[in-house]
Amino acid sequence: MRYLIKFQYDGSKFYGFQRQKERLSVQSVIEEALTILAKEPITIKGAGRTDIGVHALGQCAHFDLQLSIPPERLLRALNRIVAPYIYVLECKIVGNDFHARHSAVGKKYVYKIWTGAYSSLLYDYYLMYDKPLNLKKLKECANVFIGKHDFHNFVSGERKNYNNEIFDICFKSEDNYLEIHFYGKGFYRYMVRNLVGAMLDYNENKCEIHDIMKMVMDPDFHKTLRCAKANGLYLEEVLYEEK
Repeated sequence: MRYLIKFQYDGSKFYGFQRQKERLSVQSVIEEALTILAKEPITIKGAGRTDIGVHALGQCAHFDLQLSIPPERLLRALNRIVAPYIYVLECKIVGNDFHARHSAVGKKYVYKIWTGAYSSLLYDYYLMYDKPLNLKKLKECANVFIGKHDFHNFVSGERKNYNNEIFDICFKSEDNYLEIHFYGKGFYRYMVRNLVGAMLDYNENKCEIHDIMKMVMDPDFHKTLRCAKANGLYLEEVLYEEK
């Protein structure tokens, strides 16, 4: 029987989502918990991989069990084992053709920035930013990224295809907090962090808007811009078609 779980985690406590040898990862903690409950080795398939320090508010994964366990009971049993830095929010049975990554139709990420006085208590959860933020410039830069583009210049690592689509980027600002929300078909490695980095470099007049536009339009045009730190990034939601 195939199950889908939705869960959150504190990325500062793990070496990323993906299972790693001799490193504590989100995947390994959940798989170990399921293995205890099912009394057989269980592998989960995540909707995506988050890097070291990246958090999740709504990560998803699927897995198969030989046992038939009521979802509510499985959720409670999992949380007794994986808490406190992982917490399962939802658990349900899905069809055998469902895949947490391949069945997704969209993803939402949020990047959080703190502009107040430095706080060691907030460091793992926000980008500490000590310069003035020009929201008008940030929005101008964000508008360049919306739509279907080749994001080669904003992705780390080699891929066969860098084409992707960003549906919307919006901003929420209050006091010393700024949140940048990304909604797209999908996001490649370091993509959101590189997009935020470009916005911040433009905010600081370290590049011109036409440089960023050219990076989007021409994958052969290269300009080095910053990659924003991982600690401000959260996988907010994975979207699936309602059936």
